[in-house]
Amino acid sequence: MRIKSGIEGFDALVEGGFLQGRQYLLSGSPGSGKTTFGVQFLTAGSLEGEIGAYIALSEIIGIVVDDMSVYNPKIGDLVKNKKLLFIDLGPSIHYGEYDEMANLITPDYLQQSDQNPVNQAPTPFSVFKEVEKQVKQFGIKRLVIDSLSSIRFISSDTASEERSIGRFIRNLKSLGCTTILLSELTKPDSYTIEQFASHGVIFLHNFMDKQGNMVRALQVIKMRGTKHDCEMRSLEFSDKGLKVGKLLKN
Repeated sequence: MRIKSGIEGFDALVEGGFLQGRQYLLSGSPGSGKTTFGVQFLTAGSLEGEIGAYIALSEIIGIVVDDMSVYNPKIGDLVKNKKLLFIDLGPSIHYGEYDEMANLITPDYLQQSDQNPVNQAPTPFSVFKEVEKQVKQFGIKRLVIDSLSSIRFISSDTASEERSIGRFIRNLKSLGCTTILLSELTKPDSYTIEQFASHGVIFLHNFMDKQGNMVRALQVIKMRGTKHDCEMRSLEFSDKGLKVGKLLKN
């Protein structure tokens, strides 16, 4: 079964949409449209009766809702009626007594103070367990996790980090949700475990053309079980959100 993305012009590139219950990686630089893509995907499902959840690991929920409501005024009602959920799983944004203590006590006690849940950064395990609970409680069918980068760089052991992210994505597959994992795109030719573990990989590009104009583009790198267009295509922000456009020539 194909799941409509809600992005104008995108579904035609991937045989009509995403495959239900699969996990897709959406990578891009800052300002490339990752959050907009994710929320449009969730909103499209919510309007068709599929409950969606945006899992925020670094962004402030209120700002995301306000910004995305510019494209679709119905988002507020969908949130109110619990058809579209915005769930904050990131660390607290408020400084408190534990932050002050960290400046006063000796280095030997820093680790102890950081064990307070308010100060702990999210981990792949903690995020999965909370997402699993929310999926079961609300019957969530579409997921967006923003962003994978927030739980990727929590270990100094690269091998351990790779295993942890791979395991995280494998466990997400057991939830049965159609999931988009957002991540920062640093080096397009640098391959990571999430690119191999995900069923599909989409890049959002920002670059300067030969005339010195900033260009936004979308490119489907990988899409298992789907014949897909792998060329770079223009990506525009319209008054309704993202829109995939014409083929970009070299």
